[in-house]
Amino acid sequence: MQYHLNGFRPGDPEISEAADGRDVQQGGLPETVDVLIAGTGPAGLTLAAQLSAFPGISTRIVERRAGPMEKGQADGISCRSMEMFNAFGFAEKILKQGYWVNETTFWKPDAANPEHITRNGRIQDVEDGLSEMPHMILNQARVHDMYLEVMRKSPSRLEPDYGWQLADLTVDPEAADYPVTVSLERAEGDDEGQRRTVRARYVVGCDGARSAVRRAIGRELKGDSANQAWGVMDVLAVTDFPDIRCKTLIQSAKEGNIIIIPREGGYLVRLYIELDKLNAGERVANRNITIDHLIAAAQRIFKPFSFEVKDVVWWSVYEIGQRLTDKFDDVPEEAAATRLPHVFICGDACHTHSPKAGQGMNVSMGDAFNLGWKLVSVLEGRCPPEILHSYSAERQAVARDVIEFDREWSHIMSERPESGEGGDAPKFQRYFIQHGRYTAGMSVVYTPSVLTGDKTWQSLARGFEVGARFHSAPVVRLADAKQIELGHVVKADARWRLFAFSPSDDPAAEGSSVRQLCGFLDRSAHSPIRKYTRPGADSDAVIDLRMVFQQHSRELALERLPSFLLPRKGRLGLADYEKIFCACPGEGRDIFGLRSIDREQGCLVLVRPDQHVAHVLPFDAHDALARFFDGFLLPISK
Repeated sequence: MQYHLNGFRPGDPEISEAADGRDVQQGGLPETVDVLIAGTGPAGLTLAAQLSAFPGISTRIVERRAGPMEKGQADGISCRSMEMFNAFGFAEKILKQGYWVNETTFWKPDAANPEHITRNGRIQDVEDGLSEMPHMILNQARVHDMYLEVMRKSPSRLEPDYGWQLADLTVDPEAADYPVTVSLERAEGDDEGQRRTVRARYVVGCDGARSAVRRAIGRELKGDSANQAWGVMDVLAVTDFPDIRCKTLIQSAKEGNIIIIPREGGYLVRLYIELDKLNAGERVANRNITIDHLIAAAQRIFKPFSFEVKDVVWWSVYEIGQRLTDKFDDVPEEAAATRLPHVFICGDACHTHSPKAGQGMNVSMGDAFNLGWKLVSVLEGRCPPEILHSYSAERQAVARDVIEFDREWSHIMSERPESGEGGDAPKFQRYFIQHGRYTAGMSVVYTPSVLTGDKTWQSLARGFEVGARFHSAPVVRLADAKQIELGHVVKADARWRLFAFSPSDDPAAEGSSVRQLCGFLDRSAHSPIRKYTRPGADSDAVIDLRMVFQQHSRELALERLPSFLLPRKGRLGLADYEKIFCACPGEGRDIFGLRSIDREQGCLVLVRPDQHVAHVLPFDAHDALARFFDGFLLPISK
């Protein structure tokens, strides 16, 4: 990480210097805020953590509970979410504290004795090369803790306002400054029921499936229930089942199915247990299912293995259902051309599905990561507010896709084994293997829009699919010969990245393609870096240029490269030596080969602040580069 840019500061460099007025206790709720977030679940905290880095944006997050979560419902962290956590700076803590899902095993009824189960196979959980990050398991509450730490260490020193719930919300689309009026109510304590009014520019409902924000804007979760009850329990148990420390899918002949999710710490394990089929319209609460029912069901499915529960940490029962709202903001479809959104919903507030595919928390955080940088860009005057329409358009399509996947997966997991089905591999096993990329969180590809270009020049970098997340690969930093993952330079700071992959010509030569690009970005009136960066700000404040050379680090002389690649920054005018990278030596490690980048022509890869590839352009397409940014960035007022 980089620090000391504006002078030496002792102590922990992860603790940002507090913004003016933020070095004291946060205080009570103000009368007005830029962004009010309802709910401290994974979506709400993802959004709050990103906004907390911008003290010029007044942000508050309210939560009806009295304090932070201690025992979480969600557990699975996809590879894609781990990439996002790296942008927030705490992926390494997850790697240290969590359970690594290395293999998944499959069990089915024993053909010789169908009342017993037998192992049917095992696979590597994440295919090689899919991500530099693994699939992880960690208590949701610990993920919350890490987001809260990011907020506390931020320049804003943001803390949740606990004990407040949203009672009502109204929007005045014609209001100039604070169009959303929110009535908040104390949820507990001596002043329970007390109300407070806050006016906001934007409100984001991350307040769960029973969202008060969703109801206030007239949205409704619509969908069907599969009429299937499942139980979940986190337990400390003694068993002779050999795969208890592997992610495991068990399908029994008559007693239902189990998904085993080993938990962090080496001893705790989570079981998802299929229970009875519900009647049409019946709710799971009517069955009066107890923890003893869950344990007994698990013991029947595990036969011939023993399973003795020593301690129950947490348990619950739920019914499978997939539900979705038609839009994720407050603007009616017919008014989208004339009205701007001011209220948004994220996560379970706008889509719900079963936990078995491991997508709930991950997709919810993806919602907030998509919305956060857009709110920052609008509130900081970088982009017009019209770009906020793209949040609902992009994420509603993602949620619809997730729900279809979850509906199919839930149906397959609840099917009874068929005799002779698929040879040695039951249907549930084949489906899981076929959709490994989906469960890893890599299925999201945004379609062309003002923020995402078309695929005209995709052939220049086939491994960086336009609309998909930027697929990291190793590179060597030229200045200090350190090997890093290139994708790790994309932080949760609302900046765009321009990765320039050099063509085959000598970059140091006069008139080289690299010198021409740097000259355009440095001096041209049409340069997006010059056009959209405020006077006095660092040159990478809005668009961060990173150059990647085909040559290895010992083949290039730093002093012969354009000075624009060593930008002077901060109040001391220090040079940033971390903008230039080279391909890694060694077979299978060269980023140009790994990502199928055209070596002769090179290319430009534009990456959105949420780590998704926005465009691929020819290296010399200076005008096209300028036009793309002209489509959504606002020129700086002189």
